[in-house]
Amino acid sequence: MAAPATKGLGVPMRTSIATVSISGEFPDKLAAIAKAGFSGVEIFENDFLTFDASPREVAKMARDHGLDITLFQPFRDFEGMPEPHRTRAFERAERKFDIMGELGTDLMLICSNVSPVSLGGIDRAAADFHELGERAAKHGVRVGYEALAWGRHVNDHRDAWEIVRRADHTQVGIILDSFHTLSRKIDPNSIRSIPGDKIFIVQLADAPLFDMDLLYWSRHFRNMPGEGDLPVVDFMRAVAATGYTGPLSLEIFNDQFRGGHARALAEDGHRSLVYIMDQVKRQEPDIRIAVPDMPDRITAHGVEFVEFTTAPAEKANLASLLGTLGFNRVARHRTRSVDLYRQGDIRIVINTDQTGDSFAVSSYSVHGTNAYAFGMKVDNAMDALKRAAALGATTFSEPRKAGEVHVPAIQGVGNGVIYFLDDSAKLSTIWDAEFVPVEEEAAQPTAGLTRIDHLAQTTHYDEMLTWLLFYTSIFSTRRTPMVDVVDPGGLVRSQAIESVPEPTFRLTMNGADSRKTFAGKFLAEGFGTSIQHIALATDDIFATANRLAELGFEALPISRNYYDDLEARFGLEPAFSDALRAASILYDRDDRGEYFQIYSRTFAEGFFFEIIERRGAYGGYGAMNAPFRIAAQRRLSGPAGMPRG
Repeated sequence: MAAPATKGLGVPMRTSIATVSISGEFPDKLAAIAKAGFSGVEIFENDFLTFDASPREVAKMARDHGLDITLFQPFRDFEGMPEPHRTRAFERAERKFDIMGELGTDLMLICSNVSPVSLGGIDRAAADFHELGERAAKHGVRVGYEALAWGRHVNDHRDAWEIVRRADHTQVGIILDSFHTLSRKIDPNSIRSIPGDKIFIVQLADAPLFDMDLLYWSRHFRNMPGEGDLPVVDFMRAVAATGYTGPLSLEIFNDQFRGGHARALAEDGHRSLVYIMDQVKRQEPDIRIAVPDMPDRITAHGVEFVEFTTAPAEKANLASLLGTLGFNRVARHRTRSVDLYRQGDIRIVINTDQTGDSFAVSSYSVHGTNAYAFGMKVDNAMDALKRAAALGATTFSEPRKAGEVHVPAIQGVGNGVIYFLDDSAKLSTIWDAEFVPVEEEAAQPTAGLTRIDHLAQTTHYDEMLTWLLFYTSIFSTRRTPMVDVVDPGGLVRSQAIESVPEPTFRLTMNGADSRKTFAGKFLAEGFGTSIQHIALATDDIFATANRLAELGFEALPISRNYYDDLEARFGLEPAFSDALRAASILYDRDDRGEYFQIYSRTFAEGFFFEIIERRGAYGGYGAMNAPFRIAAQRRLSGPAGMPRG
């Protein structure tokens, strides 16, 4: 039965984050949290103790940033202690209550006991909490009890709730943490029986699925909701059904985050809360959920175009490469130095415009020749813009000249631009409205390339979760399993996202830790994250390979050893293996189909094209071939590991 419409989170949605969740000095954390849009902050005790300021000064700092202190935590090893530990536990609590009064917060988190001397028993714990509630009332504060997943006697929120229920005190409630519930695979629907007013705060965290010690998993691998594999939405659906009206807070322990950028991490956190609650709102329509209004996740129908920026003197190299791939220049912009190249449904734009207010000029000045923008085909471009903006994406616009169409856009990975196009009269005719057809002196037959299969963006590994959350929260996409790619210079982690229900839009994200890897060198030499390669699809890889050879295309040469191993591994016919070798085609297959790949040689700062054919229902990206591709690219590189010329 649906929950009553009067139940649900309060308005507006109150968001909070624990200071332990992000990196930096204490004042920097507060500033980052406030700028990201949070209304509250949990003060983690170690952050407070290591900061040289009084509780009153900390309270003023929080107020000056517009932040409420939602929680002071953690208080450990309290309930069920034998004497003299029990007396000392109450004395410690009284001292913390005094600090809370000066901090201006009325809630303290008490986590379930892990001390080896602690005694079990629900009634014993309930009696301790009733007495603590009496003392808390005298200080005007509350205490919340949280079941740690590794608690000695209490490690289940259902037992924690029973203790709180039996304590029967207005100042004592339960604190729910998604990690502690979901890591133990406890059914979150059991939360629905807890009265909302007895839930004092809700903490959210996600995590990748690992089979490891719960404490170690929790302390090192938590991430923002939506970045991991835990059913956080189901958890929050159950919480919303209780009528809970308190803050939603993040408590994240992650080694990677501890060295990250505080502002970016805080923004990720805020985006994750809005995203999760938007999903809850859509799945629980009878429950009042206070979340900003926005369109549903946007369905992407593919890549409409990719735009390169380059200097006029360097344009010939890129245009020549496109020519060997079978592209023809078909149109020129009416008012700018922008050319359109086309083949099948693929549009490649080369922008050499030198207008001072052009973002393309700025991108070139920082990164050199690069694919700085792409267009996504969506059902409604303005809906895409509205959802992206509601989730904290930076909208993009630049001055337009007379007759130019304003295309909704946002800034994405590496400050590149993502344009949104739909079938509206204005946007569907942009190519005719802004471009004038040209007739090349010797227009050539194409190479049989039909569409853009996927884009590959390279980023620093510590930014991967940020951008994966960016895409999956805005667009109707799913993440594929992460793959480790071995490069002689280190490890590169690769993860793809695909549109659902059909994979009409595909993007792979490659995260590099080391500058010694080929991907890391691309980041270093190009001064930041960008599109590193574009995969172009064909329906007949062998016919395309023959045509590319006629056009003068230089495929990336693959070692003979690769083909000898390939033939043995898959049991290929020698004639088929020879055909692959002759055309430098890499091959993969699974139980659903086959995958063929040809790579161009690199140009600019390490960019390259991939030509692919999918047969059957093969859904991967040829990950097993990545080490051979990287080895071939490195063989053609100069001493510094980057492309010659």
